[in-house]
Amino acid sequence: MQLVFSDAQYWEDFLPLTFTRPVAEMRMGILTFSERWKKLLEIDDVFYITENYLQDKFKEPKPEQSLFIVPNFFPSNEVLKQIKDLQPGEALVYENEVLVANINMENFSLNQINKMTDIHEKLLFIEKPTDIFSHNDFAINFDFDLIKGDRDSQELSPTNGFIGDRENLFIEEGAVVEYSTINCKTGRIYIGKNAEIMEGSNIRGSLALCEDSKINLGTKLYGGTTIGPHSKVGGEVNNIVIFGYTNKGHDGFVGNSVIGEWCNLGADTNSSNLKNNYASVKLWNYRKKRFLDSGLQFCGLIMGDHSKTAINTQLNTGTVVGVAANIFKSGFPPNLVDSFSWGGMKGDEKFKLEKSYEVAEKAMGRRKIAITEADKDILKHIYNEF
Repeated sequence: MQLVFSDAQYWEDFLPLTFTRPVAEMRMGILTFSERWKKLLEIDDVFYITENYLQDKFKEPKPEQSLFIVPNFFPSNEVLKQIKDLQPGEALVYENEVLVANINMENFSLNQINKMTDIHEKLLFIEKPTDIFSHNDFAINFDFDLIKGDRDSQELSPTNGFIGDRENLFIEEGAVVEYSTINCKTGRIYIGKNAEIMEGSNIRGSLALCEDSKINLGTKLYGGTTIGPHSKVGGEVNNIVIFGYTNKGHDGFVGNSVIGEWCNLGADTNSSNLKNNYASVKLWNYRKKRFLDSGLQFCGLIMGDHSKTAINTQLNTGTVVGVAANIFKSGFPPNLVDSFSWGGMKGDEKFKLEKSYEVAEKAMGRRKIAITEADKDILKHIYNEF
C-alpha cells in the first residue's frame, strides 16, 4: 500500500515554510512528518497531494489502494493501532475532518468512504509555524523513542562533562563530541550519524542534532532545539528548529524560531524573541494577508528557504522572511520581508530570478546536491505568483 500525504486545508497556514514543500516535508523533532509516518506505519512508498506547482518534485499518487493521511499530527498508540487496522473504505475523523482513510486513488473521492470512526481523544495537531518550535520538545521525545528502539548508544567521550541519565542521550555511529558539557536533566539529546559537537560547547536538552550537522566551538544551546541535517550552528540558540542544509555558524542569538533549508545567517545576526513591553507577538499571516496575534510572548524568526542575512543583521521580534530574500541593509528590516527581496527593506527591488538560481546552485553544490529543473520551476512560480 502506498502512503499519500494530503496538505488538506493546512498548506497556506504554514507559509513561508511551505512555499517550497508540502506540509509532510517540514521537520520537527528529529524527523520530517513524512519520515515519521514511514517509520510508524512501515510504508516506504510515499506520494503527495499538494499545490500544482510542487507536484513535479513531490509526486502525485499512483491510481491504487492507498492510506490517505493528513500528516501534521502526532498519534497516540491507540490511534496508531486504529490507523493500521483500517480496511478499504474506512476512515478516521477528527474534529469533523477526515484524518486518515484507506481509499483507492484511481477515482479519488471521499465518497468512497463507507465507514467513519470519530477520534475523541485529544491529539497534538500542528497548525501553524509557531507550533513547530512551541511543541518541539514533545516531538524530540516522540522521535527519540521511535528511532532508538532497542539499540545501544555510542559511548560519550570522557573528555565531556555530563549531567543527567545516560538513557536520555543517544549518539549515532560516527558522531564526535569532545570537551563540552551535556545536560540531559532538562531533556533528551539525540546526536545523529557523523554529527559533531565541537569543544567548549554548553548543551542543554532537549536537542536533535541531525546527521552530518555541526555545533561550532563554544556554542550555547538551550532546549527544544532541532538542527536539521547538514547544518552548522554557533553562538547562542534557544528553542529553534532548522529544517536542514542551513548555517548559523557564528555569534549572535536566535530563539523561538523556525528556519528552512539553504539559509545562511551572517556573523552576529541577532533575532529578538521578546518585545520590550512583554506584549504578545504579532506575526504576518499569508492566508489572512495581515498581522495576527500569535498568542506568544516569545517568538523570533520564521524564515523560508534560500534566504540570507548579512553580518550584524538585527531582526525584530516576530519577523517573517519569505523565500530567497537577501537582507543586508543597515537598520531593522520590517516584520515582513518579501520573497526575493534584495536588501530586506520595504519597497526594495527584487533579486533577479536567474541570479537566485546561481546562488542556490552554488549553495547546494557545497553539499554536493545539484539544483534540478523542478527546483528552479518552484522558485520561478514563487517569484511570479507571490
